Amino acid sequence: MSRNSYRPPYKSSAPNPGGWITLLIIVIVACALCWPLSARLVDGIGNAIGGVKSIVSGPPSTSALTIAVSPEKADLFRALVDRFNQQNLKSTKGEALRIETVQLDPESMLDAAIAGNFQAMSPDSSIWLDQLDRQYQAQTKAANGLVGQTVRYAVTPVVIAMWRDKAQAMGWPNKPIGWNDLLQEATTNRDFKWSHPSTASASGLLATLAEFYAGAGKTRGLTAEDVQSKKVQDYVSALEKTVRYYGEGEFAIAQRVVQNGRSYLDAFVASEAILIWANQQPNVDLVAVYPSEGSLWQDHPLALLESANLTDLNRETFRAFAGFITSPDAQKTILSQGYRPADLSIQLDGPDSPINAKRGADPAQPQTALQVPSSAVLDVVRESWWATKRRTNVELVVDTSGSMDGEKINNVKTALRTFVDQIQSDAERVGLIQFYSTVDEQVTINDLKYTRSQLITTIDDLQAGGDTALFDGIAAAYDRLQQLGDPSRINAIVVMTDGKENASSISLRRLIDKLQQGNKGNVQVVVFAIGYGSDADMNVLQQIAAATNGQAYRGTIETIRGLYKILSTYF
Repeated sequence: MSRNSYRPPYKSSAPNPGGWITLLIIVIVACALCWPLSARLVDGIGNAIGGVKSIVSGPPSTSALTIAVSPEKADLFRALVDRFNQQNLKSTKGEALRIETVQLDPESMLDAAIAGNFQAMSPDSSIWLDQLDRQYQAQTKAANGLVGQTVRYAVTPVVIAMWRDKAQAMGWPNKPIGWNDLLQEATTNRDFKWSHPSTASASGLLATLAEFYAGAGKTRGLTAEDVQSKKVQDYVSALEKTVRYYGEGEFAIAQRVVQNGRSYLDAFVASEAILIWANQQPNVDLVAVYPSEGSLWQDHPLALLESANLTDLNRETFRAFAGFITSPDAQKTILSQGYRPADLSIQLDGPDSPINAKRGADPAQPQTALQVPSSAVLDVVRESWWATKRRTNVELVVDTSGSMDGEKINNVKTALRTFVDQIQSDAERVGLIQFYSTVDEQVTINDLKYTRSQLITTIDDLQAGGDTALFDGIAAAYDRLQQLGDPSRINAIVVMTDGKENASSISLRRLIDKLQQGNKGNVQVVVFAIGYGSDADMNVLQQIAAATNGQAYRGTIETIRGLYKILSTYF
């Protein structure tokens, strides 16, 4: 199938107040393919923990049009906005047409949009535009939503990125691979590891929707009744139970795969563009599996927000930028970075296109496009994901040594409360262990329906004092999870410290051996370690996390709450 012969359904650029934009191949994905990896790894989690972050140099201007963008497309927007600003265009009144951008995760973007912090936005999918309008109307009782003119400039399919040798072992490319094959491999091969982001990201939500479609045996017209049927729920639950663990976003997962290599994951959900980016990094050879049951598409809209502070200059700047990003030159730039442009006259299989077999992609795929259902059905899919997802056993291991006294302990309390609040399902198990000169199990791990209120009370009562028995705290949490003996769940330790170990009975070497040897059994525990403040020993934390294929992060006063919010998406 040639690119030019494939013209999927396309909605107009007018606002869509009644519900979802029906289907798919209309807007851009975004990811940065031109910057080196080292410039984009920020303590292992990209730019996500910082909340609002400018990606255009120079002081902010009250007259500029500010656009919020999802982190995945920050670099693409940097290139496009810089080129636009360099034109030094003027309005009809002689004022400068200038754009500035901030990057936000989808949930933060919606809150900031309602607060009036920017005049336009380009999230990773139009699904957030509908949610924004509904959230805005619910909060303000307004008759209309915020979303105004919407411009579509590129698109990218959501794929299963898989190491080439693993895909070949499963029959690719001689036969199409889909969710059924993934389920078969994951249930028969204990060592198979795959992941998809939580439904807080577009790729995670769209992948989950694709699973429900596969379970229902449909490609369009998915209903709430389909989603809630026992047959479909059982199918999706079986798939979700094989997920190694979830993640905060497709690009963060891809970064980890690039950083840690072949042993980290066998497969993960991502956009085609992110797979193309990953394959340009050293020692990476992934292929895009376009599920045989059908694919969904990320559509990254650029939308003007009809807020009270929108000016005529903002409108004129938006129109000029919309014309710029849909121009032939900009569309070719978009393709050069791995995204499918909205201009259907541009060939995807041309000599300069990175959408090719060498980059693991196929411009003739996907053959089947799934339909995005109504917002009401999407809400049911989100709710059903919480019911069908793989459950977790999480031990929070908290440093309450003397160095945590004052503002630090107060910030950590806020972060811990955020973590607990973000975990919606009461079927998840969470416990809390504190360490100082000794180790205390404050809340025995159990279902949140039994421990949620106790956890919040215990967190509020935490006090700082004593030394730092970091290794003993991790060892105690690890022993507790091994005693539970529940391999059906994600077993994880989230540990935080602001200083250096000085009071444990177990050494670092013995702790690492304990983690590595224990993880050879049925219960595999992953450690997420957070170094809080400048005195934290990140080298030690990285060694501990690496022993379990986990992750280590550096937190600050400004980022600690966001870190815990992000970590909650893994569970």
